[in-house]
Amino acid sequence: MQPNTILFADDGDIPNSPYPLIVYGGAIDPQAGDPAVAFEALFRRNGWGNSWRNGIFPFHHYHSTAHEVLGIAGGEADVRFGGENGKTVPVRAGDAVLIPAGVGHKRLAGTPDLLVIGAYPPDQPVDLMREGAEDGVGIRRRIASVARPDDDPIGGSAGPMGVHWRD
Repeated sequence: MQPNTILFADDGDIPNSPYPLIVYGGAIDPQAGDPAVAFEALFRRNGWGNSWRNGIFPFHHYHSTAHEVLGIAGGEADVRFGGENGKTVPVRAGDAVLIPAGVGHKRLAGTPDLLVIGAYPPDQPVDLMREGAEDGVGIRRRIASVARPDDDPIGGSAGPMGVHWRD
């Protein structure tokens, strides 16, 4: 698995982050057992919790108080990251995406069987901010104060987050 990184600049509406988005193509083998359970176990093993099962909202949103990891347990989707002028990334079962606090994401298209497992680092309360949110200064201040997690949700202490997310 060779992760890809994408860095997004603040677009004036979606704050984005100084940390890059990390896309882990083939983070798990979706044919080996139950991929949802596999992602939940992998995230938990690496200290990420507060997990959920669902999809990806079809509108631009981001989190100003937490980083987020998405594991694609079923189906496929095209997701726009970084705001309206960001980048569309196709994801499929087995892939995972580490989304830094502030980075916008929106599902553009998805198959009916799309199943996403999300999780967060410990002690990071999760909020939901939409495009056009007021108090841009306060939002950006919150994003800047979100701590870098101790471990990568996919690779643990040796994962690529430690290399690509430097303070």
